[in-house]
Amino acid sequence: MKKEYDFSKAKKNPYASQLKKQITIRLDEDSITYFKSISEEVGIPYQSLINLYLRDCAARSRKLNLTWK
Repeated sequence: MKKEYDFSKAKKNPYASQLKKQITIRLDEDSITYFKSISEEVGIPYQSLINLYLRDCAARSRKLNLTWK
């Protein structure tokens, strides 16, 4: 590896706006355990699995059927 690199002609990442955004979300222990167990089976980090599941729900416009008693 070089000791120094020249970044004077570097360009900003054009896909930077499409990168993931870090947030805080509170999930119950059972949900985390569920995704962690699937994670071990398929070899994908559990946070990525949660993201894939939520992305699929959004892509299919799934909505919860909630009724309050």
